[in-house]
Amino acid sequence: MKLKFANRMSYIKASEIREILKVTEQEDVISFAGGLPAPELFPIDEINQMTQIILKEAGTKALQYTTTEGYSPLRDWIAKRMNERLGTSFDKDNILITHGSQQGLDLSGKVFLDDGDIVLCESPTYLAAISAFKSYGCNFLEIPTDEKGMNMTVLEDVLSNTPKVKLIYVIPTFQNPTGKTWSLERRKKLAELSARYDIPVIEDNPYGELRFEGESLPSIKSFDKVGNILCAGSFSKIFCPGFRIGWIAGDKNIIRKYVLVKQGTDLQCNTIAQMTIAEYLKRYDIDKHIGKIVEVYKKRRDIAMECIERYFPDNIRYTYPQGGLFTWIELPEEISAREILKKCIERKIAFVPGGSFYPVEHKENTLRLNYSNMPEERIIKGLQIIGEVLQARISPSE
Repeated sequence: MKLKFANRMSYIKASEIREILKVTEQEDVISFAGGLPAPELFPIDEINQMTQIILKEAGTKALQYTTTEGYSPLRDWIAKRMNERLGTSFDKDNILITHGSQQGLDLSGKVFLDDGDIVLCESPTYLAAISAFKSYGCNFLEIPTDEKGMNMTVLEDVLSNTPKVKLIYVIPTFQNPTGKTWSLERRKKLAELSARYDIPVIEDNPYGELRFEGESLPSIKSFDKVGNILCAGSFSKIFCPGFRIGWIAGDKNIIRKYVLVKQGTDLQCNTIAQMTIAEYLKRYDIDKHIGKIVEVYKKRRDIAMECIERYFPDNIRYTYPQGGLFTWIELPEEISAREILKKCIERKIAFVPGGSFYPVEHKENTLRLNYSNMPEERIIKGLQIIGEVLQARISPSE
């Protein structure tokens, strides 16, 4: 066949995480690869009960089309939750329901990006965001990022000297892949720079509810005085990912444009999934459920940190996240994490090499570890094996 595909197909590559997850489908593989929630924490009985109630009381509505914007009671709940937790001032018309927060990123590309536009992001940043934006022909500039978040001095310099900057993408709380959290000062500064240079910001927040310790911080959106900042959120990490229900929130005029492009994409999200979540939120205490998740993940985070300290070489660096799903490892510069992965896969251990999280400067001496999905005993065993592989490579025996 000699089919002529769209130019964008040359930008799109297979997700490295998804390829690695194919390996982790084997039951004997210990996986630190995907950002997977712990399946034993899914509220299966409650979901079953809510589904039965929905089908009995409103089955014809649940199985019918709904509006593109999404199920109104669910949008109401999301708006109130964001106002209480993140300092926003939304109502339901500021909310568009999406197929996970990932669709919100893809729709952002449709709304904002043309060929050759520039997206500014943290260094490193979320791999699937790179994939979503890249399909619209954009280029990336990485802004240096430290323990307090994106370097605002560098960001301001880039904004003042770089044409065609169209979008800024950030994950300020328990960032994927590093687990880092931005300081209050840098959140305020980004909102200020967004307003001054009239550049929209996508503030992605899939992990913010999963805080183990430390003080919760207001969203960047809460400092937005002009309406340039949009927020992406999801039920995937606090409820279950299989429903694929998330949202994009922001200025109503911008959200209307998102609604238009979503109509051309999939018309709407799953009606019965939205209604089931809304019914659960009405009848059950979501904070109690999130508390159970946080308790389990904190324990696993603590065990992971102890294992890294005990088993990994002394000359590696790692983050100590206050919440979320990930820690980030930096190896000596001459060590390739892909090489380490090959050795680990031979021993039935998987993780994600860090190079793909950099859209421009691939730092191959990095890797991301997830601690939420595996039981504690498998975390210990898996990290001990990774430590052995690292010790053998970094400190080979004479």
